[in-house]
Amino acid sequence: MSAVRANVIADLRERISSIESHAVRKVGFLEFGVPEIDGVLPGGGLSHGALHEFAGGGSGTVDGAAAALFAAGIAARTKGPIVWCLTRPDLFFPALAQVGLHPDRVIFVESDKEEDVLANMEEGLSFGGLGAVVGEIVRLPMTASRRIQLAAERTGTMALTVRRWRRQTEANDFGQPTASTTRWRVSVLPSEELPVPGVGRPRWLLELMRSRAGECAEFEIGACDDKGRIHLSTRSGDRSNTSRGSVYSG
Repeated sequence: MSAVRANVIADLRERISSIESHAVRKVGFLEFGVPEIDGVLPGGGLSHGALHEFAGGGSGTVDGAAAALFAAGIAARTKGPIVWCLTRPDLFFPALAQVGLHPDRVIFVESDKEEDVLANMEEGLSFGGLGAVVGEIVRLPMTASRRIQLAAERTGTMALTVRRWRRQTEANDFGQPTASTTRWRVSVLPSEELPVPGVGRPRWLLELMRSRAGECAEFEIGACDDKGRIHLSTRSGDRSNTSRGSVYSG
């Protein structure tokens, strides 16, 4: 009897090991292609099977739009359809295409309540086979974030939450703990200078405010191009700091 039991246990361990190895290979990481940024992220990029948070540097519409475009650029570089859950159908499709995310890849799921947005995100993540699931929300409760994180882990699909504020008091919720693997803040900077009159490439202040098993950092970057890629601004330097807030944020 003991020999049979030992064989069963050995077989179970082998199956579990196979499943875990497959999960590691499936998840992987999405690199930014910017060594200074990838170098501060555990694994060298954003984990596919994880939850990542994004918000604007203040309560204004401009910074909020920059955060949404940054998330869209990340989603654009994943493989597979994108599910975008929201309560306000106010996305500007040409802007999404400008950062590499073409509307024909996106399935928009509109809800009346934020609770439904979170539920739709979880369902989309559980489905699997998607490049990413994006959710526009104001608040992200810890319990809901854990459910989303677990669903992302199970299928290896990337979960992106864009925290959009209607008023400054709502922005304060961004500091509350969640189960996200990384947390980012995006603020608009003056565009890149050109040698001739005109408007250069948009620039953002990108703040990595939280990274599980990693460090915080700040970067001045050029906004996403038509492939969803960013680049480090020539005036930027790694300004890693785990204690102070950005001088650009409101």
